Amino acid sequence: MKASPTALARRLSEIRGRIAAAAERSGRSEGAVTLIGVAKTVASALVAEAIEAGLADVGESRVQEALLTIDSVGRRAARWHMIGHLQRNKVKAVLPLASVIHSIDSLRLAEEIDAQAAKLGRKMPVLMQVNAGEEPQKFGVAVGAAVHLAEQVDSMPNLQLVGLMTMAPLEAPEQKVRQAFSRTREIFEELKWHKIGGTALRHLSMGMSNDFELAIAEGATLVRVGSLLFGGKIQDHEMMDDEG
Repeated sequence: MKASPTALARRLSEIRGRIAAAAERSGRSEGAVTLIGVAKTVASALVAEAIEAGLADVGESRVQEALLTIDSVGRRAARWHMIGHLQRNKVKAVLPLASVIHSIDSLRLAEEIDAQAAKLGRKMPVLMQVNAGEEPQKFGVAVGAAVHLAEQVDSMPNLQLVGLMTMAPLEAPEQKVRQAFSRTREIFEELKWHKIGGTALRHLSMGMSNDFELAIAEGATLVRVGSLLFGGKIQDHEMMDDEG
């Protein structure tokens, strides 16, 4: 007799259904949008359960928690995304484990990742974080400086610029949320026009538990969902905190 799906597996299925519907409304296929389960503060056993239920991409926002979870669950169990603010002194630890880094927001950080990737003989896929909501408490490159930083990142031999990441203002009116997403998409299109990143530039990491459907409508290809998937009060919007 086949076991019934767990509550977490049901939530995963429901989220995927909502992603598929939102993608269809925006004229894209379900496969055009990848769900990243945000594992911040989540017990390793729950992360393992989600992976067993079919979650292929897991996002971590704190380096120490990421190291513990990956050690418990296994490096090859999923694609691991570093989605939180990354301090330069933590790059060496996270680089061998992460499949993608979403949060480049300065030239110095990009240079450190490039240098450490060179030591590993690796070309690291990265996204540049844009502070599209222009919120002083959040990390991310300013909108006006985004193209210039992208050019610098793209010139580094051991980095592969694959897209942009942003967070919309929390609990803001829908218009402001959409504006943050659309502004990021406009920067993405400008990078495309300038041929920055080449054919590898294809991702917009936008949208979390409370706004991922709006993000998909504005072109998101990666959505980062924590509390809606794992339950509880996971602050999947609070990815501006550093490792401390």
